Parts: sequence; structure tokens; C-alpha cells
Amino acid sequence: METAMLAVWVDQLLGFASGALSAIRQQEHYPDFMTWVRAKGADSFEGDVAMAQALAPVLWSQTPLERLSFACEPLATPGRNEPCWCDSGRKFKQCCYQIEFPTEIPEQMMWMLSLREWKGATLKAALDSQQAPPQALLEAGLIAAESGQTGRSMQILESLFDGSDWSRLPEQAEPAFEILLDIYQERGFSRKRADLLDDVMERGPLFLRGVALERLCLMHLDNDDLDSARGAFVKAQQALPDSPTLAYIEAMLLLHEGHEQEAKERANFWYRRLVRQGELDEDQLDFLAALADNPGATLADQLLSAEEDLATPLVSLQALLAALPTAPKIDVSADPESGRLLYNTSAREATLFAAWHEQFQVLVDEDVALGFRDDPWGNAIEWMSALCAHPEWLDAPQVVQDLTLALTSRFGSLPWMAPSLLEPLALRLSRWLEQARAEGDGNLCWDDANNAMLLRTGLALVVGMERGARQHSRELAEELLLIDQEDSLGLRELVLDQLLRDDRNEEALALAEENDDDGSLVLGLLMGKTLALYRLEQREAAETALGDVLGHNRYALELICAENPRPSMPHPDGQVDPGSRAEAWQYRTLMRDQWRTTPGALDWLEAHR
Repeated sequence: METAMLAVWVDQLLGFASGALSAIRQQEHYPDFMTWVRAKGADSFEGDVAMAQALAPVLWSQTPLERLSFACEPLATPGRNEPCWCDSGRKFKQCCYQIEFPTEIPEQMMWMLSLREWKGATLKAALDSQQAPPQALLEAGLIAAESGQTGRSMQILESLFDGSDWSRLPEQAEPAFEILLDIYQERGFSRKRADLLDDVMERGPLFLRGVALERLCLMHLDNDDLDSARGAFVKAQQALPDSPTLAYIEAMLLLHEGHEQEAKERANFWYRRLVRQGELDEDQLDFLAALADNPGATLADQLLSAEEDLATPLVSLQALLAALPTAPKIDVSADPESGRLLYNTSAREATLFAAWHEQFQVLVDEDVALGFRDDPWGNAIEWMSALCAHPEWLDAPQVVQDLTLALTSRFGSLPWMAPSLLEPLALRLSRWLEQARAEGDGNLCWDDANNAMLLRTGLALVVGMERGARQHSRELAEELLLIDQEDSLGLRELVLDQLLRDDRNEEALALAEENDDDGSLVLGLLMGKTLALYRLEQREAAETALGDVLGHNRYALELICAENPRPSMPHPDGQVDPGSRAEAWQYRTLMRDQWRTTPGALDWLEAHR
């Protein structure tokens, strides 16, 4: 059958089926339906009554009926010499038996059309009946997602993946599974997403388990839980050893862990392996080749291309930051009595900031360490374009603060974005901190609004570069500690963690013991000191330090030792109470991988629980 004729037939079939469904819904009575078919059904087939009458019994037999709790009422195919089922009065062999359809009629077509039509309580009742064929659920869910009906798509696909009978799941269900996970993520249904992933990994079909593990790995990376991400990756590799997605995930994982060279080597391994198999298309091979050449830059380019409308201004911003001239001097003075350092905003800086703020229009929330009162990305195209046209705005520390907080809020968890977006700003801030230190040995205290602006910028950059530019992050943190000796930003803990990751245990121990008697108790410092002592084989001192840990937080050892503990989230404002389970969970996500990779460390902790 020619393509054009086939397209006409499909349009006619769908038009007739849609009209038939409306007619059936009126009474759900077969004779009444056939009355409609004889009166109006032929309109869909250019007056061909015979075609309409032949199709009608087929469609009736696969239509779910509300009066039967959404079961169908299939008609028995008549024998050749029996009355035709279209109620024409003729024998079947002389009537509909002679009609040949141009294509087979999809078995779930009327169910699929019904799922697209039903709303509210009717749709819910139909799904709850569990009468819907899986293929109809799959197709209806995908169509709803493609048309932007995410709520309907979620409702239908949840019925498909309810776990009641995984054996009935179509093998083409993988895209629908990923769509449902994406909808959960977009709507903030993290619990539903986690439950679905757990259910699939525990009882789901093999072809979905690998996908679930890949998504779980990415979810853990988003939450900065590297240890759990590594565990999920290993399981995914066992389930889907030849998945090209694993090359992408492993590169991300290694970059998150700070192993840039290893990421490059592993990407090269994946490239050679998958090329030999010869199953990838040209675009996939090009991506893997680029990943093997420069993992960080490749992932950054991929992210930028996925940003759609923001891609062009982000590329322009990268170019601007790469070409930034040396930062101008700022006015820092030392108080003659206290020696405290004070940053004073100049008139030029105030003018530059005012021009910037006309475009940026979002204020920093000074009640939290890092954040805005509103989302700065709603008009990002405007302010990025304006900034690229006026690079001199970045001579004002206030503008650097706003830009830093905006960039870290969106890209701070992605290591591959740090070199192009954050490191140039860190160099600028370092120049200003150097000028401040030249004015004296006093503290740049947080309680002054202008000082807080510099310190807030520093904190955002240290945190944002921690994975993608770890050495630069640590160096900046050390610069800030020199000028903020009270550690109002809590940077000692972060520097300590980085030293432990670099296996610089003696330096880590020395840092942990600084101001050890100042009365401050931070779980990260206590655990970091314990780990450093354990690695240095000072076991008696390590046991004493572990006692301090247990005195501060009774959940710490439980969560660091457990393989899959229940997550514990901070308060809605992001604050974590000292001694709480949330504090222990936060430490686990950041540093369990270091305890796990230290030989015998987890067993030692387990023995002291």
C-alpha cells in the first residue's frame, strides 16, 4: 500500500474510531451504536457504509464500558453462514467477511483513545480497575507527555508502573519509565521517584533495572552523595555492561570525586570498547571521542547546549570571564583602634552596581549565607546580555557577589562548570583579599555589611569550586581563613575535608586541632580529626577523638557505617541542628567515600558503635 494511501486510511480509521467512541459512550448499547454507524459512520470513509459496518463490531469488542467496570464486551466472530454481526440481516460470508482492512486494527486502539478522553474521576476509576492493557497505558502516557499534559501522563504511567505485575510490562516501556521519573523530578516528588526506583531495582524486569540504576546514580550525584552514587554505578555496570550512558555517568562521577585524569582515562577506555562493538551511531561516537579528549569541557558543552535559550548568553559570559582584565583596587582600611579591616564602597562601584541592578533586579537575602530573595534566572538572558555589553560592571564587588551567587545556585554542583564560570571570579576576589591583607593583620568581620559581601562571595566560590577546581577552592578558603580568623564562614571544615581527600593527613590533623579548645563543636571537624588520626595510625588518640564524636552526635556512626540508611533532610531553610540526624546525614553524603576507601576504617567505626 502506498504511503499516501496508508496515511489517508489511518486518518479515516482514527476519525471513525473517535466518532464511534462518542457514540458508544452515549448508551453503551450495541444496537444503538450500530444505528449510529449506519447513519453517520460512512462519513469517515467517503460514504463507504460497508467499511464502517465491518469495522464497528471490531471496535465495539475492544471498547472499555463503564457499566462493566471498564471491562470490554467482545462479540463472538460469527460463522460463515451465520447472521453477520453488523446486524445487516445477511450472512457473514456475504457481508463483513468480504471486507479487507488495509492494515491490521490495533488491539488497544479504543482503550488508548478512551484514556486520552477520560478526565477526573472517570479516568481514575478506569485506571484503578486495572483493566487497561499495558500497551494502551504506554502509548496514552507517551502521547500525553508529548502534548504537554504532564499531570495526565503521570497518572497514566503510574498505573503502568504500579508493580502489581511486572511480567505484563511491554519491553518498549523504557522511554515511558524515564518520562515518569522526569515528571517526578520536575514536580519535586522525590519520595515517589525514590520509591519507583527502589521497586524497579528490587522486583522489576532486567531491562529496566539498568536504567533505574543509572538514574539512581545521577540522583545521588545531584544530592552530592558520592558514595551512594558510586555504589549505584557499580550495580548499573553489572546490569548493563555495554551501555554508552555509563561512560557519561562514570565521567561525571570521577569529576565529582576530583579525579580528572582518571575520568579522561576511563572515557578513553569506554570509547575504545564501544567502538569495537560497532553498535553506536556517529553522534554517539563523536560524543565519546570528545569525552575521552576532555571530559570536563565536553560535559560543560553538553550542559550549555541543553540550556536552550540560555546557551548563547552563557557562551558569551564564558568568553567575557576568560578575558577579564586584572581587578582594580578596592578601598580597604584598618580601624585605628581595633585593627579590624573594613571594605568601603567607592562612588564608582556604587554607580556600576546601580546600572547592573537595573538589569539583575534581584536582591541578596542577607538572612541566609548564600541565596536571593527571588529567583535570578527568570530574566537571565537580559542580565547576562547586559553584563557582556558592560564588562566594567565586574569592577564592583557587589556585582561579582550577585553573579557568583547566581552561577553557583545553578551550576555549583557541576564540577565541569567551575573552570569557565567560577575560577575567573575567584581570581578577582583573591586580588581584592590580597589588597585587604596588605592593610594589616586584622579581621575582615562578617558583622559589617560590605565585609559580609566579600566573605559571602568567597564562601560561594569555595563551595562551588570544591569538586571542579579543588586546589583553587582550598587555596581560596585558606586565603579567607587568614583574613577571617574567627572562621565565620565555617571554612575550616571544608578545607579539612579537602586535605583528607588529598591524603594530606598531618596537615588535616593540624587544622582540626587549631582552636580545639574554643568550645565550638562541628561534626565535620570532629570526624575529620578522627579519620586523620586513624590514617596516621594513632589509634589511642583516634579512639579519644571518636568519643568526642559520639558525645556530639549519637547518629554519626550509625549513618556512616550503614550501607543504605534512610536520608534525613535539613530544615526547609537549609539549616542543620548540631547533634541532629540531619547533621550526621550531611556528613555521610560528603565524606563516607573517604572512610570507605580507607582500609579497615569502617570496620573500626562499626566496632565502636
